[in-house]
Order: sequence, then structure tokens, then C-alpha cells
Amino acid sequence: MKKTTAARHASDLSPRETAVSIGIIGVLFFIFGFVSWVNAILIPYFKIACELTHFEAYLVTFAFYISYLLFSVPASFLLKRTGFKRGMMIGFWIMSAGAFLFVPAALTRTYGIFLGGLFTLGAGLAILQTAANPYITVLGPKQTAARRISIMGICNKGAGILAPLLFAAVILRATDTDLFQQLGTMSPFAKAAALDELIRRVALPYAFVGGALLILGFLVRFSPLPEIDTEHETAEVAEANADKTSIFQFPHLILGAFGIFLHVGASVITVDTIIPYAQSMGLPLLEAKVFPAFTLTAMISGYLMGIAFIPRIISQVTALRLCTALGVMLSLLIVFVRLPVTILGHHTDLSLWFVVLLGFANSLTWAGIWPLALDGLGKFTKLGASIMIMGLCGNALMPLGYGWIADHFGVRQAYWVILPCYLYLTYYAMVGHKKRKW
Repeated sequence: MKKTTAARHASDLSPRETAVSIGIIGVLFFIFGFVSWVNAILIPYFKIACELTHFEAYLVTFAFYISYLLFSVPASFLLKRTGFKRGMMIGFWIMSAGAFLFVPAALTRTYGIFLGGLFTLGAGLAILQTAANPYITVLGPKQTAARRISIMGICNKGAGILAPLLFAAVILRATDTDLFQQLGTMSPFAKAAALDELIRRVALPYAFVGGALLILGFLVRFSPLPEIDTEHETAEVAEANADKTSIFQFPHLILGAFGIFLHVGASVITVDTIIPYAQSMGLPLLEAKVFPAFTLTAMISGYLMGIAFIPRIISQVTALRLCTALGVMLSLLIVFVRLPVTILGHHTDLSLWFVVLLGFANSLTWAGIWPLALDGLGKFTKLGASIMIMGLCGNALMPLGYGWIADHFGVRQAYWVILPCYLYLTYYAMVGHKKRKW
């Protein structure tokens, strides 16, 4: 497949073209967030409707994010051949196929087909993420990349707040609480019929999502989004990379990709474990369910500060260092501080609010690592981005480590797993991003 649109350097775009491009990519990040964060409600929903164990239910997250590990590098070669816009179109179409798989899965109540659909959704999203993240990084001066990525983060986390609420409003009913309580006393035939009806509710919403993703593929292909040239290097970059024949000859990229692995793993632990941690303090589920929203709100607050202060007041490297150091401090406070408090009407241990504040610590870490890791890659940018996206499999693997420690030593002690993450991220912010030779 040949490119039909001439690629341009980001510096050649007019201010209007840059603003339009940022707006379009912002919409893409909203879609990324919506598709990703709806998994939080799919896990308990599938657990009931498909009669799953806890381990089987968490295969939702594993199936979705493991596709990043498998498809990110192939995505870079696809993008190199097709360009960003055609590659994004293909990514949307693959996601559409994954959404449509939910229809036969719902009609037959087959969990394996649901996992196949989630895996396919993740594969398409891996292509889109491999395209969009380097695109927004190079779409302007590298000194303001963290600010642009912060805007994308707001779009992503805003969708994360809306997605579970909208999905729940569509598929759940006021009478479902009574239904869930009665399932244990139903006859096998009545129970099967009730669960069949419950799971079939996802068929229509996901058929709509599949159609919308198919249309979005066409829209992004024919949008005014310019094709950005990352293949041709400046003379300075070309000279620096003259002896480079492999992506693994860029230490700051490989170290950054491992940082992304640890960062996203720590972030998903922060959001996905806070409800059980609150429940361990005696809070009922109906009260504890608000704490993920508190964490995401703290994260959005960090994004807003990044937009306001970077680079006018602090550099993006300084912001990254502050956030990673804050993560180290909060990790220790969660484990060691024990103090009953009442905040916003919630009677909890103070350590729970340190978990909430980790949302702020996590906010500018992604935005800080990306421009540092991709700096100076030149023609290796697309492949480098795919290596970074592979790090998102941390979302699939690290929560399993937290769960194992929680089962054996307790939910508070399990937060020890995130301390090495923030220590490494602090190392990368201070030293690791400067390494140009092994």
C-alpha cells in the first residue's frame, strides 16, 4: 500500500494546522480512554453473567493489554508502510472487528469469544497508540511535548470517568440488585435463562460501538490531519545516528520503555485496588466505589498544572522528577502511616488518601517519559514508539503481582510492589534519560 499524501515536517505546519491536529488527536485519546476504562465494569459484569472465578474475570484486563506486547512492533512496520493516517484507519477497523465479536459472544454467552473480542480491540488500539503518541510528541517543540501530552491525558481520563457510568446506565437496571441476590436460589434452568438475558444486553451497545469505530476509521483517513514525516532526519540527528543499525542501540529509549511498563503498572494498581483497600477499612461497596474517581480527579489536576506551568515555570524534566519523587514518598507513607481520619465525609485510614494522591504523582510521568525516550530517534521514531507501547503490557502483568502479595501478606503490604517502580522512574528522570551509549 502506497502513501498518497506527502509527509511534512511538523515545523512546516501552520498554527491552525497544528491546533486542528491536536484537536483530532485529542478525540482519539478520548476514544482510547473510553474503550480501555470500560473494562473496569466489564470485569464484575462478566464475573456474574458468565459465572467466573476471580482469576477468570481478570483475564479481561490480561486479554486486552497483552495484545500491546504482541502487536506494537508489527504496528510500527505497518505505520512505516502506510503512514500515520492510513495506519490509524486500519487500527480503527481492527477495533471495530473486536467490538462486533461481542455480538455472537453475547448471544451464546461464550466467555472465550468475549476475550477474543477484547484481544482484537487491544490489537487495534496498539496500532492507534503507536501512531498517536509519537505524533503528538513531535507535533510542536519538544520543550512543550509534556504539555500537549497532558491535554491528551485529560481527554483520556475524562473518558475514563464517563465510560463506566455510561456503560452501567445502558446495561444495568434498578432491579438487577434483587436479581443478583436471587441467582443462588434459582433452578439451573431459570438461572441460565436469567444470565442469558443479562449478557445479551451488551450485544446492541457493542454493535453500535463497532459501527462507530468503522466510521471513525474513514473519518480519520479523510480528516485534515497532516502526515508527519519522521523518516527524514535533521543533519544533527543523522550524524548522531550514523552508526546506529538497531533500535536497541538507543539506551534512553529502552530504559524509557521499561519505565513505561512500571509506570502504567503502578497507575493501574493505584486505580484498580483502591476499592478493595477502602473496603478493608470497613467502607461498604456503595461508598468505596467513588475512590477511583477521586484518584482520576487527582490525575487530571496534575495534567492541568502541567498545561499551566510547562515550560513557562518548570521544565518537563523537572516536572517528571517531582512526580516520581512524590511517588516514592507516597508509597512509603501508604505502608507506614496509620491514622484514622474523616475527609469528605469518609471515615478511613489516612493511607487511603495517599493512594488517591498517587493519581497526582502519576499524572505527568507518562508525559515526561515520552519526549525524553523518543528524543533523537529520527527515522527510528515509529519503531521506538512501538517499543514504548509494548510497555503497556505492565497493565496486564503488574496487578497480578499486587494480587499475589495481597493474598499472602495483606492489601496494605501489597503496596510495597509499587515502591521499586517509583525508585526506577526517579532514576530515569535523573540519569537514565541522558544515556546515549550502553
